[in-house]
Amino acid sequence: MAALCLCVQGQSTATTETKGLPPRVTPGDYQAQAQAGTVTVAAEFAGHGVPTHQGVFSTEDFVVVETAFFGPPEARLKLSVDDFSLRINGKKAPLPSQPFELVAKSLKDPEWEPPVQAEAKSKTSFGGSGKGGQGDSNMPPAPVHMPIALQRAMEQKVQKALLPEGDRALPQAGLIFFQYKGKAQSIHSIELIYTGSAGTATLTLQP
Repeated sequence: MAALCLCVQGQSTATTETKGLPPRVTPGDYQAQAQAGTVTVAAEFAGHGVPTHQGVFSTEDFVVVETAFFGPPEARLKLSVDDFSLRINGKKAPLPSQPFELVAKSLKDPEWEPPVQAEAKSKTSFGGSGKGGQGDSNMPPAPVHMPIALQRAMEQKVQKALLPEGDRALPQAGLIFFQYKGKAQSIHSIELIYTGSAGTATLTLQP
């Protein structure tokens, strides 16, 4: 029965619908804007933060860009995260966007705290007299992981905030990810490069 429940939970995560983020009122409400044909591409750099409409999460292995597309009335556009790359600190080779499946493993919830009392209790329970007890007390505590149910709920919230893909009516907005494990403070310049069905555009973002 437990295995069946886990299977159902896994299926619900896999089939989570990507809705994106609510587009802001105008492209000017984002850090940067650029024209690609008749479409305006807008974007804002979020660093290692992962903003969603259900809370802000984080990832140490990726940086996040919230991007949006605006067009004339009744405009539609084929969207793909593969249309984007990110140049950091003027590097020759820009970073390609990464699929959510890779990002999901690195997500963290800053508001979640491990059960400290349980850790302390487990450490004292291994203490005691004798060399064996003393040795155990010096061992680092076992890592405490977020419960699977909370982890999956967090992943679903982020997945819903991804940039929707396929043929879409504009405006649309959502998150895209690029692998970067360095500190956000070490970033001095950022260029978001779009090459897609609307044309090409380069947006200079603020670190």
